[in-house]
Amino acid sequence: VQLQASGGGSVHLGESLKLSCEVFGSTQDQLPIGWYRQAPGNEREGFACMDERDDNIPSPEFLKGRFTVSRDAARNTVYLQIDNVKADDAAVYYCATRCEIRHDGGFYNVWYGMDVWGKGTQVTVSS
Repeated sequence: VQLQASGGGSVHLGESLKLSCEVFGSTQDQLPIGWYRQAPGNEREGFACMDERDDNIPSPEFLKGRFTVSRDAARNTVYLQIDNVKADDAAVYYCATRCEIRHDGGFYNVWYGMDVWGKGTQVTVSS
């Protein structure tokens, strides 16, 4: 299995960005696909997830109401859209075959034994 993240680039404050994670070697509905990001000087953090087995995935406070995870079965791709982009959204974004989300209620973790990561895609935010 391989993942390929894409869609990064430069975005202005308040705009939306949409990233893609294409799945190779499996179908996107067979795997949990988690989104992570790492800003300079910070640890990598998971914040979003697409898992066919769970329709009640929590979200971290800093993204509530601002992001959408979706999928296109025909393209075997999972998408992440972040709306109203903020300066703190500037980071390298990754997708992986696992989900880890720290939220107000605790820690959400989904892993079925596969630990595959796509190469990161850089997002820069300008005013």
